[in-house]
Amino acid sequence: MTAAPPRRCAWAGDDSVTVAYHDREWGVPVHGDVALFELLTLEGAQAGLSWSTILKKRDNYRRAFAGFDPEKVGRFNSRSVARLLHDSGIVRNRLKVESTISNARAFLSVQKEFGSFDTYIWGFVDGAPWVNEFRTLADIPASTEVSNRMSKDLNKRGFRFVGSTICYALMQAAGLVNDHEVDCFRYAEISGRRSRRR
Repeated sequence: MTAAPPRRCAWAGDDSVTVAYHDREWGVPVHGDVALFELLTLEGAQAGLSWSTILKKRDNYRRAFAGFDPEKVGRFNSRSVARLLHDSGIVRNRLKVESTISNARAFLSVQKEFGSFDTYIWGFVDGAPWVNEFRTLADIPASTEVSNRMSKDLNKRGFRFVGSTICYALMQAAGLVNDHEVDCFRYAEISGRRSRRR
């Protein structure tokens, strides 16, 4: 008898790339500045598009943006922008491309001030994941007071494509919050050591 498939969050759907991302990465606490810069960039690139579209372009993004090394990306210039706008492997939106470069420079300023972007961004949740208890996709908010605060602060520091909805998506992807539905098999697996509402 074939075992029933595990219960997943509704948004995971049945696309193999999205399912793999849901099962292995989404909601797992992410530390390390390169990994966080990658998620920040991809969440901004996703604005107006489906997440599955961005996931399928992820390797191309890594190639195009120097492995998401913020120091290297911060040195990109107008010739780099022109090259990227001809790269069919990424989203060829001038504002998004240019914002990735300016965000890299702002990212480096945050590193200088806080020692790491990791320290800065995790400070919004006091350094540990917040565990929510949502039962359905409809229960999960698009933004929260914390993502509003994060968005405002990032904007003040010169970041772009960091609206509150994008910031909350970043919090979910990087595991600052565990927003897996409570009956998803991943919810219990990655629940943090403490439970605190957003």
